[in-house]
Amino acid sequence: MPRDNKSALIQKIAKQAFITFKDCRSASSVDGNVLTDKLNELISLVTSVRAKDLKMMAPKNRPSSGAAEPQSPPVSYMHICETEVFSMGVFLLKTGTSIPLHDHPGMNGMIKVLYGKISVRCFDKLENSLTVPPDFDPQLAPLQTAGVWRSVLRSVAEYSENSGPCLLTPVRDNLHQIDAVDGPAAFLDILAPPYNPDDGRDCHYYKVLHSVTEPGTGAKVDQEQLGEKENEGWLLEIPQPEDFWCGGEPYPGPVVDI
Repeated sequence: MPRDNKSALIQKIAKQAFITFKDCRSASSVDGNVLTDKLNELISLVTSVRAKDLKMMAPKNRPSSGAAEPQSPPVSYMHICETEVFSMGVFLLKTGTSIPLHDHPGMNGMIKVLYGKISVRCFDKLENSLTVPPDFDPQLAPLQTAGVWRSVLRSVAEYSENSGPCLLTPVRDNLHQIDAVDGPAAFLDILAPPYNPDDGRDCHYYKVLHSVTEPGTGAKVDQEQLGEKENEGWLLEIPQPEDFWCGGEPYPGPVVDI
């Protein structure tokens, strides 16, 4: 007998995500007034979700034995649903692991911690530039300068299950790195529209070439307050890091029907 998911919080979140982002399937931003009320409703629903709503429990953070687990992915993904409007799932990060700095071309999104704690560093690209930064590695092939971007560090912040969601738009906080802090962590991930290489929405990874001024752990940087020059740096587009890959795990929560 099918499970009754009509009143499940995750079903309500999916329905509201579809309503909020159905007109944003191109590289548009949710910053406009037209979507403000719909976005606020989605934020309210996502803020209230907890691991138990998805029938998940935080794993016990067992001390490391020192033995390597070469076949064990550092990060896993639980697929919940995907439409042409948005995708939704859960990322699970093991202790001490990260999702490397990556982008979301033309996409809106939000992440909400279900258990544990994560640190999120958000960057934005500025205009593309072939001007070599001061500390550019001379051993790198000259053609790689085409993949060098001037960038700005927008924020560094920590999130827990009691925090609201971290938001991104096509033009703001679009690149980010996510690190598990003090143990394993899991977060709900919504992207609108979903990744689709055929539509120009492929995931790219980056390396910070020129350090930018960062705040202390847990602090948050605001570009307008600190000034653009202070937080500018350089990013090099790189292949997916060899020490990062994502496995899959079954989703145990209520079925979502969109």
